[in-house]
Amino acid sequence: MIGERCILVVSNYLEILRVIIKSTLFVKSATKPSNYPESEYPEVAFAGRSNVGKSSLINTLVNRRALVRTSSTPGRTQLLNFFDINGEFSLVDLPGYGFARVPLAVKKAWGPMMRTYLEQRPQLRAVVMLFDIRRVPREEDLELLDWLEEFEIPTIPVITKIDKITRNRRATQIKPILEATGLPKDAFTLFSALSKDGREEVWERIEEALELSVS
Repeated sequence: MIGERCILVVSNYLEILRVIIKSTLFVKSATKPSNYPESEYPEVAFAGRSNVGKSSLINTLVNRRALVRTSSTPGRTQLLNFFDINGEFSLVDLPGYGFARVPLAVKKAWGPMMRTYLEQRPQLRAVVMLFDIRRVPREEDLELLDWLEEFEIPTIPVITKIDKITRNRRATQIKPILEATGLPKDAFTLFSALSKDGREEVWERIEEALELSVS
């Protein structure tokens, strides 16, 4: 049963963005709280299945081609990767999940690693949860949504790779995602790394989560 989720929705995402990217810096990778960066900056994390497009989304948001390395090999991101933005807040690339060829030990470590971060990182303001428009959400996706609800973490749902589907077919592809998650259509941002559609709306929701006033 899906309960009440805290979903960040903006009524008018066409406003001028307050965040201007001045600097981006990879800080470090970590697996447990003792390795997390010592920082008071607010954080927004990005989560989703392997090959869902997390790296591409982050790179598009910060206008960098390779701040986060993209790979044609699913399951490559197996650590929590922290990035400093403008010396004011952090973006965190969480480990991808659901790739069959990832070693069993890594699969078993994913759950505790994610739960610990979500539960014990006070700087965390929201999680951008990604769904591939071509895929029906599976058990791991719904489990992560349940964790976000359990820990009362605001969620920014994003449907990625919309350029892979024609406009006429998008509604059909989106329907099973809505049914599986129990979320309304307006909770989701539709995103394409190719056309950058959805970039401004994702930023608006991140800004709302961070409560920043950046000039």
